[in-house]
Amino acid sequence: MTAGAGRALARTLRRVADRALRAGYVRGWLAERDVTAAAAALDELCLAAEAADPECGEALVAVVEALADPRVADDVTRLREEAAGGALVGLSRLLRRPPPLPSRALSPARPPDYGGSRPLTLGERKALARRPTRAHLEKLLLDPDPMVLEALLMNPRLTEDDVLTVAAKRPGAPALLAVIARSGRWSVRARVRMALALNPEVPPELGVPLVSLLSRQELRLVLEVTDACPAVRGAARELLLRRPPQLRGGPGDDEEPM
Repeated sequence: MTAGAGRALARTLRRVADRALRAGYVRGWLAERDVTAAAAALDELCLAAEAADPECGEALVAVVEALADPRVADDVTRLREEAAGGALVGLSRLLRRPPPLPSRALSPARPPDYGGSRPLTLGERKALARRPTRAHLEKLLLDPDPMVLEALLMNPRLTEDDVLTVAAKRPGAPALLAVIARSGRWSVRARVRMALALNPEVPPELGVPLVSLLSRQELRLVLEVTDACPAVRGAARELLLRRPPQLRGGPGDDEEPM
């Protein structure tokens, strides 16, 4: 892979208007390339995004979404190994494998009462999530099963505020937060992404890549929230040191005097 391959990927992604298609393109791009070449290109893209290159920063959103897809888990493992062996620091920061959060003994959560004469089965709750009334939607947002939330996140009636009730909930449920983090439709929303980054229960392997998409102001906020996931706070601290101030303030960033 020649120098400039990461920026070439960014230029190509910019020509793809649909967000979901961008992530799909990245997955196909990965499948077609040798891991060494793909790792070098992604490292270039990551370093440029860290340096506040707007085109590469926009492309990194699609890359993070694509790499969160469980279908490319083997590719992510190979990329992580290649980044470590090849001293690809930008890609290593994106794909770092933080230590797992300490497990907590929790009582199994019960589904909410949906009314009716008997508890609903999982299949019935998933079906309800696809076409809920507003009253049922409020119940579905409290359902502890990730498959119910996964079905609900695809419902066009769901709003960003609805998703935030789950993403910002304390204590959070890691399995539910993982579903949101892997949802390209919602994890690209700035408020949802920030809620995930600030939630102490976000799975580190999903929370750390999201940090790469935060602005300087958002990175500082992560550092101010002392109960955020330690791995996420560490990634935010490192990126804040590397990210240059943005002149005349890009969206979400601070203005610096000329």
